[in-house]
Amino acid sequence: MRRVGLTGKGYAVGMSEERAPQLMKPATAAQKLGVYLPATPESFQTTEITRAELNELTANPPEWLTTLRADGPHPRSVIAGKLGVSNAGLARSGITDALTTAEIKALLEAPPQWLVQERATQAEVRDEKQRVKERDAWRRQLAAEAEARGEVPHGGPTHDRPSSGGRGR
Repeated sequence: MRRVGLTGKGYAVGMSEERAPQLMKPATAAQKLGVYLPATPESFQTTEITRAELNELTANPPEWLTTLRADGPHPRSVIAGKLGVSNAGLARSGITDALTTAEIKALLEAPPQWLVQERATQAEVRDEKQRVKERDAWRRQLAAEAEARGEVPHGGPTHDRPSSGGRGR
């Protein structure tokens, strides 16, 4: 076994031992794959998965994974995304069970009132996020322009005033 030394910056060098692969619980792997854990094969539900195995499942999905992704049942996050609502919107509507792709399509073809309302709410949230993003970009632009002119932006740090030392003077 080689001896591990440290460089002057504290970084290990000369490592010869490989680290054990990081394992993730089946629920975490199912979430990363976007599938409903109870619908996966029992062998998937009872075995921890390495990052390399997850990458292999993503790159070359087996038939069961392809079928689950296409037909469901789907987890709440996927249902919410397909319906265009938030997870909270699903909860408010009373949707607690996993839905299949066919059930989701049926909801989209004849949307109940709760779905119409939740989609409108989600659209308002998206619009507000966009408005805040644009406002913040505008503020950053104003601050950059003020800094370029050598001015201190309003409400920003003032480096030319003496510090009060944190005592409120």
